[in-house]
Amino acid sequence: KLAGSASFLAFILGLIVVFLILAAQYERWSLPLVVLVSVPFAMFGAIVFVWMRGLPNDVYFQIALVTLIGLSAKNAILIVEFALKKHESGMPLVEAAIEAARQRFRPIVMTSMAFVLGCLPLAIGSGAGAASRHSIGTGVVGGMLASTFIATYFVPLFFVGIMRLTDRIGALKTAVLLRGASVLSARKGRGSN
Repeated sequence: KLAGSASFLAFILGLIVVFLILAAQYERWSLPLVVLVSVPFAMFGAIVFVWMRGLPNDVYFQIALVTLIGLSAKNAILIVEFALKKHESGMPLVEAAIEAARQRFRPIVMTSMAFVLGCLPLAIGSGAGAASRHSIGTGVVGGMLASTFIATYFVPLFFVGIMRLTDRIGALKTAVLLRGASVLSARKGRGSN
């Protein structure tokens, strides 16, 4: 029971560290959310693959889940980074997200499949200690397949949604600040008369 709570804490701390590093990189709080919403897809794939093979939820599988935080975030970062550059250069938001997903899909598939093929011996190996390798390998292979072929389609959608939400919140803050400034200047004008 103690190991289970420690692995949950490690998973949460992994998410927090990735979020803070991405917030520092992008210099905003909204874009790391786009990257982190790809993590549940990887978790889903890992859980389904481990369940299909009848493997236990042991410490090795939990290590695979923590590993998938960074691996699934990598795929999302490739799309978000490219979409952000396209949008900042003047391309409309939706077109920037679609173009980023289209242009970054092949590199994402190539790097992910290379990693999956590299982990395949862990998932199907035999010999001493094979049970631990099966848990890690199966979890990582399933998570990466789901992250690559499911999350890649949803990350542009989340990018557009969170960017639009951020723009609306920014416009609302600006309107409130302008309204407050006009009220303040009106009060100063009445006070000087």
